[in-house]
Amino acid sequence: MDTVLEQLDRAIGGTIQECSYDESMDSAVIQRLNQLVEMSRMNCEQADRERNLVKALISDISHQVRTPLTNIMLYAGLLEEQELPEQAGKMASQIHRQADKLDFFMKELVRSSYLETEMIAVHVEKSPVDELIARACQAVEMQALKKGIVIEAESSPESAFFDMKWTVEALVNLLDNAVKYSPAQSVIRVLSVPYESFLCIRVKDEGIGIREEEQGLIFRRFYRSPEVSGEKGLGIGLYLVREIIKKQGGYIKVKSEPGSGAEFSVYLRRN
Repeated sequence: MDTVLEQLDRAIGGTIQECSYDESMDSAVIQRLNQLVEMSRMNCEQADRERNLVKALISDISHQVRTPLTNIMLYAGLLEEQELPEQAGKMASQIHRQADKLDFFMKELVRSSYLETEMIAVHVEKSPVDELIARACQAVEMQALKKGIVIEAESSPESAFFDMKWTVEALVNLLDNAVKYSPAQSVIRVLSVPYESFLCIRVKDEGIGIREEEQGLIFRRFYRSPEVSGEKGLGIGLYLVREIIKKQGGYIKVKSEPGSGAEFSVYLRRN
């Protein structure tokens, strides 16, 4: 019995086992286990090929759509600035609003695809925190300017271990939410705090806040608070943030009270 269990353990581990090819029961079991291992390996390779194909397809579609969409938004914005007849001005505004909505759903589709196709493959290395924060703040600068929101980011000499591309994506999601749920002319503060094992990046806004009973729910996939049902969103952003940070050995916390803003703390490994 011990021998059979050992053979099963090796098969579970993906190990092809030596077989004597005689008429014994042991030989027959090993042959079939080897066949299962080989079939499993082939299925995994096929799944990897299909996943890579989907990744390439999503990336290509996203790129091909974003370019004309960006042009539509640009030209619609330029038209709105012109002295047009009233009806033409309304049509230009409508084009801009619909293009903006399409841009939002395109971004949400890409975010969702990250999770469905397991595209989040992090490559962690020691990187400067200042660069991470600067890239993320730059990505939401236009949205903040439209609402007159100021983003105050403190400089930091610290470094931490993270994947620059994906961690920027995570921080952008937090800042995007902060801008979306904060009142006009408010301030969003970003600072980093070094601890012994982790580097904490805090994003604090002056927005609507989050009720205590919801603070454990907001990181669930597709969860949306009834308080923000009127805002654009699919409930993917914070779930994606948590998954990205978790894959790097970090974690995220939130502290908030309704009407007093929210503070999200992202912890990245320092060693």
